[in-house]
Amino acid sequence: MSHLQKFDRKPRVAVVFGGRSSEHGVSVVTAASVLRAIDRDKYDVLPIGITSEGRWALTADAPERMAIEERRMPTVEQVTDHDGAVVLPVDPASREVVYTEAGAVPKALGDVDVVFPLLHGPYGEDGTLQGLLELSGVPYVGAGVLASAVGMDKEYMKRIFTSFGLAVGPYTVIRPRDFDRDPAAARDRVLAFAAEHGWPLFVKPARAGSSIGITKVDGPEGLDAAIEEARGHDPKVVVEALLRGREIECGVLEFADGPRASVPAEIPPSTAHGFYDFEAKYIDSAEGVVPAPLTPEQTAEVRRLAVAAFEAASCEGLVRADFFLLDSGEFVINEINTMPGFTPISMYPRMWRESGVDYAELVDLLIQAALRRSTGLR
Repeated sequence: MSHLQKFDRKPRVAVVFGGRSSEHGVSVVTAASVLRAIDRDKYDVLPIGITSEGRWALTADAPERMAIEERRMPTVEQVTDHDGAVVLPVDPASREVVYTEAGAVPKALGDVDVVFPLLHGPYGEDGTLQGLLELSGVPYVGAGVLASAVGMDKEYMKRIFTSFGLAVGPYTVIRPRDFDRDPAAARDRVLAFAAEHGWPLFVKPARAGSSIGITKVDGPEGLDAAIEEARGHDPKVVVEALLRGREIECGVLEFADGPRASVPAEIPPSTAHGFYDFEAKYIDSAEGVVPAPLTPEQTAEVRRLAVAAFEAASCEGLVRADFFLLDSGEFVINEINTMPGFTPISMYPRMWRESGVDYAELVDLLIQAALRRSTGLR
């Protein structure tokens, strides 16, 4: 039975955004779109921002203050008018959120029925926030602890996909201990990988998103700087071989009867940026082609693989699955995003709009899917 049927009032949705990761601004932009879309006749909304230092703040319900301006990303601080902190319940028997301020009596903000976590990257999309919400007994939108952690760690994501029979591209990993003990040996291992698979290589933080910290390396002379750039975001680094083919994305959404895949999209080569990097995604609004110009057989196959990836990683709610369609005709999965870019112009909502689900309905379906779920092992 749906939890929605048990309410004698409008369910209350806490929209949580911002966070400590380098994707803080992307999260704020995403939250602005979701706040505009939530049906206020159907839900009460409590916006909660997490500052870049990690403070949970009561924020204004003001999407107009959460936009990219002059190529600068917004921050939680722009919509925070209070110095106090928001505290989530830690007792599963209570879902009451409290606001505390120095020298003042704590103020109850009321019960929260579901959390919509719109955080990207570490400390939000990686299972940490999901674990807190599990402890609190509060349902939430999107993947659980395991799937969130798997979806953030590119190494273990690939290992799980391989174990389920999904094809992945060649890669190698520089672990923190490897680099700390013998950086020259770690570098030599990457050079051996390049000798086997060729240049260019893509050097990436293992646990970051939005293409942050990624460098396309055309030869040995650029390798050290690329590793340092990636390690600036994550001490574990993944190095991937170039896959020659077309970039294809597909959205997966959880309905009452199970996950379904959207029509796929194609990301055209970006001549300005060399690959689909952070600026191409969020600042310059690189255009994808929706639906992707694929044959009916290719479309059916990538949709099947997207749902298979969703199931392999034990995902819930939503996923954007990213593939390469190789010149050989084989689909190779690159990664999944358990909380993909979610503005109306982002690829995930665009794919679902083309599939017949508009942005407001998409937000509503995700909230309802979360309200159907229980937390923990129940």
